[in-house]
This record gives sequence, structure tokens and C-alpha cells, in this order.
Amino acid sequence: MRRRLTGAGGAGGGGHADGLFIGFQRVDDYRAPRWPDQTVPQQLHLDFAVDDLDEAEARLLALGAGRPDHQPDEGRWRVLTDPAGHPFCLVVKD
Repeated sequence: MRRRLTGAGGAGGGGHADGLFIGFQRVDDYRAPRWPDQTVPQQLHLDFAVDDLDEAEARLLALGAGRPDHQPDEGRWRVLTDPAGHPFCLVVKD
């Protein structure tokens, strides 16, 4: 069962009956993070397990993700950014 919540000040989120919930909130004077530079640190980090790194990366880049030049271990995971600049990683499923 999916839930969608909206709160005061534009806060909102979504979740499932199994307890997974991800919340979002607007921030005045927002500045996008710069990775790996920490002058504006990341506000969250998500890892997504995928079957094929190259295929998943290509699909996400086509959908608007960015790819930072710094890739700490490209053979094991890929660092991408969402359109607002938040970094996230693709990792190969175990």
C-alpha cells in the first residue's frame, strides 16, 4: 500500500505499509551540494542496487542525471547526481 503525505511548509513524502518512508522538505535559500567538495555538503545519500552498472547509468543519464568527474571506484559503483545536484550511487546487486 502506498501513502503520500503532505505537511505544513511544503513538506511531503511517500512510503509503503512495510515502513519504508522518504520525506522531502523545501528549504529557503537552497544551495545544491557539490560532490566531492564539501563546502556545500550533501544533505542525503542513497545507493541503488542494479543488475548492470553500464545499463543503469546510461538510462539515468538519458533521464537527466549528471555524472561527476570524480568516480572513486568505477568498477564497483557509479556516482551520479540528480538534477538538483544531490549525489547518489549505483551499486551492483549481490
